[in-house]
Amino acid sequence: MRRNDTSTLIVIVNYRTSELTLDCLRSLEAEVAPARGVRVVVTDNGSGDGSVGRLIVGILRYGWSDWASVQPLPRNGGFAYGNNAAISRALESDEPPDFVILLNPDTVARPGSIRALIEFMSAHPEIGLAGSRLEDPDGTPQRSAFRFPSILSELDGGMRLGVVSRLLAGRVIAPPVPVEPCEVDWVAGASLIVRREVFEQIGLLDEGYFMYFEEVDFCRRARLAGRPCWYVPDSRVVHLVGQSSGVTDRKAVPRRRPAYWFEARRRYFLSHLGRARTVLADLAWSAGYASYLLRRRFRSTPEAEPPHLLRDFLRHNFLPTRATR
Repeated sequence: MRRNDTSTLIVIVNYRTSELTLDCLRSLEAEVAPARGVRVVVTDNGSGDGSVGRLIVGILRYGWSDWASVQPLPRNGGFAYGNNAAISRALESDEPPDFVILLNPDTVARPGSIRALIEFMSAHPEIGLAGSRLEDPDGTPQRSAFRFPSILSELDGGMRLGVVSRLLAGRVIAPPVPVEPCEVDWVAGASLIVRREVFEQIGLLDEGYFMYFEEVDFCRRARLAGRPCWYVPDSRVVHLVGQSSGVTDRKAVPRRRPAYWFEARRRYFLSHLGRARTVLADLAWSAGYASYLLRRRFRSTPEAEPPHLLRDFLRHNFLPTRATR
């Protein structure tokens, strides 16, 4: 028999970030009292660095065991794999949750942030999923409500030229941060709530994505199934960008973009735009980025960029020997 109150599962995927994960759990303590029907599962993606033990000890030490637990996994299968492991177990249980919240380990929940997501979804049963307002520790908002990628958005993203961005304002992936709740194409997976029925209708996250683009794919599949996505700025969550993956840390020296980023991007475009439009999108980004590199040579203070980005992009998308995923 299901409980009468709304139940929510929060999933945090840990991979060698146990201290960040404990900080995240600490921020959730006031949000997830058992009486409110919220519980947290931390899945560990085969960290192999003692994370599981540290997390279990921390949960016991701080008295969180009534609402938090650790689920060790045998390997690092990526973001979707780590989330699905907890979600599938919960959905198959006798009391599946009404909502699932995906929460990054490099986040800190502001007071009321989890409640705001749950109350918003409870008040709008037609909405399938929603995301928080992500922000820096000082409260500066981060762009976390987006449009789906397209050929024109790839041209804009590669070119990085103000006049082009203004002309393509309706296609830019990351528009200005909304101040009111609104429907969007997709939201960042760092803090994302999903209604149980969405999983029942379209399935789990696609584990073919190791990291990145999995939430874009999931939101697009949900949209195609008639389940819209919304942005909820009343739910404020601090996001320490790039601390869990090391790829998008804005304060660190840019690192070479990993192969799994290019593979995830290609998987998304082939799945949702088809081969012909994927080729056009690849050409648009490549031409745009090449023009950006030429302009940058004449700047006195060029922007920091991931090393060999254009070379890596061409190699992953245009070499004939590359296996199609």
